[in-house]
Order: sequence, then structure tokens, then C-alpha cells
Amino acid sequence: MTYSVTPQAQALLDTPFPEEFVPGAHTAVFTCLRIEPGEKVTLITDRETATIAAAIAAELSVNGCAWNAFVLEDLAPRPLKNMPAAVLEDMETSDVSIFAVQVQQNELRSRMQMTEVVNRRRMRHAHMVNITPQIMCQGMRADFALVDRLSQKVIEKVRRASYIRATTAAGTDIRADLNPEYKWLKTSGIISREKWGNLPGGEIFTTPGEVNGIFVVDGVVGDYLCFRYGLLETAPLTIEIKGNRIVDCHSENKQLRDDFWTYTHIDENSHRVGEFAIGTNIGVKQVIGNILQDEKFPGIHIAFGNPYGEHTGASWTSTTHIDVVGLRFNIWVEEEQIMHDGRFLVEP
Repeated sequence: MTYSVTPQAQALLDTPFPEEFVPGAHTAVFTCLRIEPGEKVTLITDRETATIAAAIAAELSVNGCAWNAFVLEDLAPRPLKNMPAAVLEDMETSDVSIFAVQVQQNELRSRMQMTEVVNRRRMRHAHMVNITPQIMCQGMRADFALVDRLSQKVIEKVRRASYIRATTAAGTDIRADLNPEYKWLKTSGIISREKWGNLPGGEIFTTPGEVNGIFVVDGVVGDYLCFRYGLLETAPLTIEIKGNRIVDCHSENKQLRDDFWTYTHIDENSHRVGEFAIGTNIGVKQVIGNILQDEKFPGIHIAFGNPYGEHTGASWTSTTHIDVVGLRFNIWVEEEQIMHDGRFLVEP
């Protein structure tokens, strides 16, 4: 039985989608979110992502749960200034929410309004920002039970540590001193009420106490800059960090350097390291130029700006958040090496 209560929900059910989306959509609904037939779901999408949302809608229909769907362009002009009230109101009565949308510049505020409801109500939330057909057929087909086991083993090691070191052949050489007052979170793709998660999942993260050193971004940068500049291995961005803040950055691509510098100097904490993370999705074999999947690539990624303090315990905040991803890391948790040249030395 279908419990669709909006015309948009029925429209998604009537939208054709490629058969190859089915495994990823099924994994999202039944493995990652573990939706029960007695629960209610809010599915949020946009026109560009409608075929992916349609595959998810079909799985929600198979599940038998109650669900509503919203297509953002039918509710408000893009880029969004605020999350439409109808979406937020529906979330107030849902157990689970799914956000499968291609985001636009300056929409972070609207997403934060959405996650405020998620956090306050302790909902299970799948954040599928900039999900693509490629990701549906790659990262979303990972064995998330295996990723979860690896993530658990790694998080147990880092929770006992006072610092982590990381290097790459490209020139990264950083040390993150950890604050025992800040929590480590696991978003392995198995989503719980403790912390909403990106799909595809596969990372552990915290707010660091202090990061110092050089971080060479030869993978990708996040947010809208990811699609603007794509893969950076041939023209990386080098960031110098002192006292947990960006003090300099350079790249042969001067426009990338300038855009990144502008993004990380919007408010007083935009250039502060808010997230220190280890990607654990061993089903992801290469970066593809999409931060949703690329930040799960095995290795280190850090983010400048908002530290997700409601989860980590950090007391400061920022209006911005941008991830940067490097490649082929060597990682030491204190003196124990857990990764060599991008390959985990920890058995899941």
C-alpha cells in the first residue's frame, strides 16, 4: 500500500528511472536507514535529481511506510534563501528524512534549517547532497556492514589517541592534536538517531583540538567549488595551517586559490579547522569530482568552518563549511600506522 499524501509523491512514483539505480536505492531505504513500515518519511528532492528520488520513492512504496515528497522548485525559487515551510512542517511529524538534491551556491542556510529539525527531533536523516547516477552505481553499492566494521575499529583507536599524524607523497605533512572533550562520530552509512549521515557513508570525524602543517589538496575541494574545479591532482591546492587556521594557500590555478580564500574568509571562523576526518568507504576506489562520495574515499579530509558542535561538543560555530580531500595517505594514530599509501592496515 502507498501512503503518498502529496501530488509530488505520486509524481515521483510515476517518474521512470534506470534499473541500475535500484540496488543503491534499496540499500538506502532498507540497509542504511532501516526504515520500518510503521514509520513516516520526508523525501526532499529537486528537478535535477528526480530520477534518483524516484528510485528511492519506489523503495519507500515497497517498504510500506508513510511518506511525503517535496520538489524544491515547486515550493520556492532557487537558490533557496530558506528551506520551504512545508518541508520543515512535514519533518516535524517524520521519523526519517532523505535529502537528495543538487545544491546551489548560498543555500547552506536552508540546509542548516533542515538539519536543525533533524538534530532537535533526533531523526534518522540521509544527506544525499549532489547525488549523481555515478554515485548511485558506485558508492551506494558499497558493503556498508563491512564499512561499518572498519569504521568501528578505526574509531576505537582514535578515541584513545592524543594526536594523529598524516603525510602524502604530494607534500601533505600535518599533525592534529585532539581535544578529549570533543567527541568522535561515526557516519559509516548505517544511520542512527545519534548523528545524521551522508549517503554514501563511510567516515569518522571530530573537531580537532589543533591542526598544524601543510595539507595538499590533490583530490577535491567541497561545496560548489567542487563542480567548478573538479579533480585537482594535476593542479593541487596547498594550504598552510597554523594554530588551527589557514595562514596561506597557493595553487597554479589562481582562480581556485582566490575562490577558496574568499570562501574561507566569510566570517571569523570560516578559516578555522572545524572537522578532522578519516574516510572509511573501502568500496570507493577513486575520487570522481563529487565531494559527497569523495570525502568517503579512504584517507584524510578536513573541513574549514562549522564544526558541527551539536555533535562533537565544540563551542564555536561558523556560517560556512568546506571540505578538502587529499590522496594516498600515510596515517599514524600516535605511533601506530593505520594506513600506508592509501591502504588501510586495519582489518575490518
